Amino acid sequence: MAISDVQQKGSYLQVFGDNGKKISELYASGLELMGVAGEFFIVEKGSYFITYDEHSKKIAELYSSGMNFKSASGSTFNVIKGSYIVSYNEDCKKTGERYNP
Repeated sequence: MAISDVQQKGSYLQVFGDNGKKISELYASGLELMGVAGEFFIVEKGSYFITYDEHSKKIAELYSSGMNFKSASGSTFNVIKGSYIVSYNEDCKKTGERYNP
């Protein structure tokens, strides 16, 4: 099921499906929601970006030192690393990069 939204409510991140119903929730202490893509969402915890699926199950993590989160869309998320925008998939595997003057 596709994720339509993730919202913070109290100490939890609540995940909603494309039908508007809550699918799952994740205890959010120490987590900052960064972005939502179609099939996953990204949080930052300490020095890591962590991806989760619609059931709030951890998929992968990426060491985020020296990176700034930019956006999430479709099947990827983008970070700014130095003079480059780098794209990663939900498994935190690099899928591409481009120079960003």
